[in-house]
Amino acid sequence: MKRRNFLKLSSAGMATAALASTGLIAWTPRAYASTINKTFYITDGLITQPDGVDVYFRGFSSSQSVLNVPGEQMIVQQGDTVNITIINTLGHQHAFTIDGLGLSTITINAGASKTLSFTAGAPGSYFYLDPSNAPYNRLVGLHGGFAIMPSGSSNTLYSGSPTFVQQYFWLFHDIDPAWHTAISNGSTPTTTYKPRYFTLNGLSARPPGAPGAGDPNIDAMVDPRSSLHGHIGDRTLIRVLNAGKCQNSVHVHANHMEWLTENGQIRSDVWLKDCINLDGNMGKFDAIYPFEPPPDAWPAVQTGVYPMHLHNEMTQTAGGGLYMFGSLTDIYFE
Repeated sequence: MKRRNFLKLSSAGMATAALASTGLIAWTPRAYASTINKTFYITDGLITQPDGVDVYFRGFSSSQSVLNVPGEQMIVQQGDTVNITIINTLGHQHAFTIDGLGLSTITINAGASKTLSFTAGAPGSYFYLDPSNAPYNRLVGLHGGFAIMPSGSSNTLYSGSPTFVQQYFWLFHDIDPAWHTAISNGSTPTTTYKPRYFTLNGLSARPPGAPGAGDPNIDAMVDPRSSLHGHIGDRTLIRVLNAGKCQNSVHVHANHMEWLTENGQIRSDVWLKDCINLDGNMGKFDAIYPFEPPPDAWPAVQTGVYPMHLHNEMTQTAGGGLYMFGSLTDIYFE
């Protein structure tokens, strides 16, 4: 059918380039370009998974005393001057770039800092990451979401796109703890990749009644960066990125999504889909969840809670068996 649209939450933001405390990406369009300055600290540590296992991670963090995986989401406006400073607190060299913008890659020596400066170009959704020792630094946590809004626009993804009134990032990841352990020891993983944990914006879900259920610091079902909230008509852009290796299919309930882009390319037709393919190894898409009255509900409803999950059974588990502890969240019609 077609139509012609584990972890500490970072709280610091940039003027007009921030992640709001509600989880919505706050954006106010400007009639002028601005200078956006941001600092990330490369840190590392352990993040406890739903089955109690501590797994090693590295992250682009908001301060040298925390570990953020993924790094804080960023949004700027086309034409802005962007200065991103990376401070490497670790004892080995790392790198930084934003994929898809044609930027150079900066290398940051142990204990040093370096700044990547550029003018924000084509509107869209992008990964920032450490591309060195690929794909291992990305897989171990050195990644995050970056967005460029069209100049002067608050409600379009690109010129002439269907409009929206709010926007979120969904950044998926899958984790093989054996690979993370090898990377922490400075080794290259030699075992077959076996993902055992699956996250959305760095968190796994907790089913009702499970320890931690309802805690937004560890439960992806209620994490304000991940769970969608809206009233009828609150058309919501979702910037979907996959930092992991596994190919997925993102399935939403209650409404179909308007599928706008695939791997950075604008689609010639906007299809209505309840499942959209998400390639592994930095696959991405943009879609609008329209928050329309669920068409198949009887009797008709305008409020309720509906799930989002992936159509790979393993992604709904943790540690190889804990069901509903994987990559899923809820959609709230309010």
